[in-house]
Amino acid sequence: MRGTALLLGAQLRRDAWQVLAWSVGLALLYWSQAVSVDRLYETRADFEQAAASMEGNPAFIAMTGPTRALDTVGGQVAWQSAAFGAVLAGLMSMFLVVRHTRGAEEGGRDELVRAAPVGRFAGVAAAMLEAAVAQVIAGTAVALALVTYPLEAADSVAMGVGLALTGWCFAGLALLAAQLGASARSAYALVGVGLAAAYALRAVGDVGAPALSWLSPIGWYQAMHAFSGLRWWPALLLLAGTAITVAGACWVLVRRDHGSGVLADRPGPARAGPSLDGAFGLAWRLQRTSVAAWAAGLFVAGLAYGSIGDDVEDLLGSSGTTRELFAADAAGDLVAAFQATSVLTLALLSTAFTISSALRPRAEEGRARVDALLATGLSRSRWWWGHAAVTITGTLVVLLAAGLGLGVGYAAVTGRWGKVAELTAATLPYSAPALVLAGVTWTLHGITARAAPLGWAGLGVAFVVMVFGDLMNLPAAVQGLSPFEHLALVPLERFRVTPVLLTAVLAGLLAAAGRRLLLARDLG
Repeated sequence: MRGTALLLGAQLRRDAWQVLAWSVGLALLYWSQAVSVDRLYETRADFEQAAASMEGNPAFIAMTGPTRALDTVGGQVAWQSAAFGAVLAGLMSMFLVVRHTRGAEEGGRDELVRAAPVGRFAGVAAAMLEAAVAQVIAGTAVALALVTYPLEAADSVAMGVGLALTGWCFAGLALLAAQLGASARSAYALVGVGLAAAYALRAVGDVGAPALSWLSPIGWYQAMHAFSGLRWWPALLLLAGTAITVAGACWVLVRRDHGSGVLADRPGPARAGPSLDGAFGLAWRLQRTSVAAWAAGLFVAGLAYGSIGDDVEDLLGSSGTTRELFAADAAGDLVAAFQATSVLTLALLSTAFTISSALRPRAEEGRARVDALLATGLSRSRWWWGHAAVTITGTLVVLLAAGLGLGVGYAAVTGRWGKVAELTAATLPYSAPALVLAGVTWTLHGITARAAPLGWAGLGVAFVVMVFGDLMNLPAAVQGLSPFEHLALVPLERFRVTPVLLTAVLAGLLAAAGRRLLLARDLG
């Protein structure tokens, strides 16, 4: 364990901004649910009507968890936030742990560290401790956000503590996956499978087989029953899960060779197929799994939004605040207003894929893979265009999948299958603002690779404007910073082509600037 403290300090300094961003994001997730619930239901009758509708909807239960105390703000916050918060905490643990264990081993940094006088377990211990500290910070931020809202203190603290312990449990899983996989990519895949299995077990268990929920760390977190009869003993299951996975990781670590994994990667074919002939083929090969995963996830999210059907008024009420949130200018079509807001929300979620895809050239540059490619005679411009084409194509695919999910979910409930095409097409105009943010990311990457991740700030601004723009009366100039604000809210409003074209032109100009700046600077 010698050197653990030194490695932990270095990792915390390196990831400080990342941990801060995750913590603030998680706190906002919980706090914004409290704000929206408080504003949506103005009377006791609104609360009880919404609770009755939600309790009888298996799709909602599968998506968010068992229904308890839904006629209270705290109960709604716990129900709406716990499952998604647990998944986000798991992702934070995954990125932190795999980066500093299998990622460092794969990139050669771990070998340099081991050349110094450090203990055999120092690396894994530092990575696990960093994830634990990060989860405590995130849990504290969530608890403070709920206590200061204000909600009941003990239950708010339980929400934060449970979230941190769930993150610890998934950090242990990530540590074990880093020992089993032979590469960072396979370790990420193993943790992704674990997260998906935990969510699926909880969903199936909550709908009809309660025993399965007890096989999932997410189910243990929700079993603490915050705001609905708080109990602390399920937290012991999260601690036990953490201890078991960490012990398993240490057991595997002392039995494997450095640089290898228990699950060896399969060797690829000796010669590449026709699909890899060219810059686009290679870029598509690198990102096709991400495109498929995002498309599947957004389809399911759209399905959930669509499954509300025409019962929007029963679930959300019809108060003036509700209309302000979903249809400030709508005279009466609350269903269309909700669908327009759903389309915008799905578009913003899809933009997360767009930005992550636009950052792929930076990742290839950071790993020095682009050097080998350019040595083959491939021009830097063609290499960049290959990745840009995948980003554009992937954005369209993910948006269409989200709109298709929304349309199919709505049609399955109402029987109005003619709306599928309309709702699917409603997402496509949002490809223009999404690509504006990709253009910002490319421009930042063209200036310097270190600045490229700042492209996420544009998506943050867009989310803040969408959620808080009208509620907080943000100035029009501030709301105008979001490229999504300039498009018509279809199907609530009539489609306008001019804003879409102007936004697309801006995206093209930013992309051209990014490409030119990249060609003008040294790589690496």
